[in-house]
Amino acid sequence: MFLKFFHSLRSKGLHVTLGEFLTLQEALEKDLCGSSMTLAGSSLTEFYYLARMILVKSETDFDKFDMAFEECFKAKTGDKEITSQMLRWLDKSDLQELADEEARFQLNEMEDLQVHMDKDEVEQKFRERLRDQDSEHNGGSFWIGSMGKTSFGNSGGNVGGLRVGGKTGHQSAFAVIGERKYRDFRDDRVLDNRQFQMAFRKLRQFSSRLDIPETELDINGTVDKTCNNGGCLQIVMQKPRKNAVKLLLLMDSGGTMIPYSSLLNDLFQAVHKSNHYKDVKSYYFHNCIYSKLYKTPECENGDWVDTDWMFRQLDSDYKVLIVGDAAMAPEELYSNTGNYRGPNGGLSGWEWLQLVKKHYKKVVWLNPKMAPGHAPWREAETAIKGLFPMYKLTVDGLNQAMVKLMVNK
Repeated sequence: MFLKFFHSLRSKGLHVTLGEFLTLQEALEKDLCGSSMTLAGSSLTEFYYLARMILVKSETDFDKFDMAFEECFKAKTGDKEITSQMLRWLDKSDLQELADEEARFQLNEMEDLQVHMDKDEVEQKFRERLRDQDSEHNGGSFWIGSMGKTSFGNSGGNVGGLRVGGKTGHQSAFAVIGERKYRDFRDDRVLDNRQFQMAFRKLRQFSSRLDIPETELDINGTVDKTCNNGGCLQIVMQKPRKNAVKLLLLMDSGGTMIPYSSLLNDLFQAVHKSNHYKDVKSYYFHNCIYSKLYKTPECENGDWVDTDWMFRQLDSDYKVLIVGDAAMAPEELYSNTGNYRGPNGGLSGWEWLQLVKKHYKKVVWLNPKMAPGHAPWREAETAIKGLFPMYKLTVDGLNQAMVKLMVNK
């Protein structure tokens, strides 16, 4: 059982060493979680916290640990066991646009409203569905699923019942099963406001590593040097911690980026609230950068600045962070008439991107839905990956992008 647990943790991407796992075995031998060797009853919870304390080094790995624990110990919730397959069926984060009442009605208009049942009856029916169900269901009023009127599942229109996975809606479920409490802490999750704040906290270490003069008194260093020098004062200076980094944020707005508008707003707020930068400038574009950059996300004609003006006003020391899905059509990228919303300035989008790369020393691209590798069906994205370092818009991707921007290479 424990060897399977070890391999499951590693397969989920959690870097558990053999030494740490032996430490867990030693803790079990010393009976640090009650009747640990049987893992029955309440001791399973104690074993969970003991193992997590020993094996997990960061809160970003809590979700990976929980998935491995569930896989090996079946994540018991009473006598109702939820499989990983069931939770995958119920993970409908890509269908949240159906969560409004009108869409739910259209999805279920041919279904009869299920009669409300009491708690015991719901649990009994749930066990029956769990035993019999062998496929994914969305909509409807019978099976465990999402967006429906059933008493079991998530994102549906039924009041009461059991929520399985997903996010809370009416907050009326009398029990929640299979909830991944720590999924928002993962490094590979697409960011929300809290995740942006966590990521920017990690950037503080880079602020004092810039190539600037040592003009600030290092008190601890001065004390150490003075003591080592027999009490004779020896001054030690250090680089100031106030940041000299200037950031230029260019964000794609509208069209295929509409689903990510809230995410871009969180990014904008987090960047401008951060005290890690000496100066921040933000502009917007639609699909690709052309001769004009917009001042607001509405991208209205006339409410813009010339891209050439930006080159003149914002020198090459600005670190450039471009955020977009790189989903423009090939003609929008390569044709000098490809900008259907405004002027091209005589150049294609590709040529304008090359000018950005030529003018600024450090440029990275964050993509909220980046395809792995060089996807032939995403021609523009593949081309841009060859021009700029591109990272997926996750906590881990943002950290990698910031390192790329900050290191002096």
